[in-house]
Amino acid sequence: MFTVNLMGGALGAELHGIDLCQDLSAEVYQEIRRLLVEHQVIFFRDQDISPAQHKALAESFGPLQTHPAYDTIEGFPEITILESTAENPSKIEAWHTDMTFRSHPPLGAVLRSKICPAQGGDTLWASMTAAFDGFSESMQNFLCGLTAEHDFSYGFKESLAEPGGRERLAQAVADNPPVQHPVIRTHPENGKKVLFVNSLFTTRILDLNKNESEALLSFLFEHVTTPEYSCRFHWQPNSIAIWDNRSTQHKPINDYFPAHRRLERITIDGDTPY
Repeated sequence: MFTVNLMGGALGAELHGIDLCQDLSAEVYQEIRRLLVEHQVIFFRDQDISPAQHKALAESFGPLQTHPAYDTIEGFPEITILESTAENPSKIEAWHTDMTFRSHPPLGAVLRSKICPAQGGDTLWASMTAAFDGFSESMQNFLCGLTAEHDFSYGFKESLAEPGGRERLAQAVADNPPVQHPVIRTHPENGKKVLFVNSLFTTRILDLNKNESEALLSFLFEHVTTPEYSCRFHWQPNSIAIWDNRSTQHKPINDYFPAHRRLERITIDGDTPY
């Protein structure tokens, strides 16, 4: 059904032989999901899908979420616009897992490219399964007993600090108080252990004192950037990335300013939390 070209040793696969602009069968959707769980992030090229097709692809994985901090496509409140221009460059540069500030973080996301810079603007993904497997058994056992706090306000502190930012995001702040998640979660579909803290939203380890928490988080945030755990994707117009938010982190590479870049994303609601 698909030709699968692997991107890296830990995760990532580019899929060929499918036209996402066509009506897809349940069997095709099931195979896309299977490949996503296996490879953690999957990519497609030359897919000029409509907003309705974008939504249908995302809905094949489950219910959809909205995001409190981004503009959306008219008529499609699920499709958030991720746009960077010379006047309003992207603010997020840190490795992160999407929306862990929610008690029920997303299953994943479907991101398509509309406008790409001539050079730069790649995105990195990293496997949190590989990150967990990279620890010693003693460290794995220690981490499995810990809980971390995740905070929307911490992740969007730059936006909140802008003139009018706190007023613009007041409802989002009120709707998203800090939440707690285990430092190590179990993937609900493949049963593998994954590291579940990220530098954008994770503020502290609740089981440790302040100095211990800061030292451990600093170590973990550095650990996830290990090159062997990652793959890199170069965007072209009408490319699509689908990633498993339960087992990955990602990082945009903001090396293209002042060029224009526009991506459109749909976030898929989370399944069984842990």
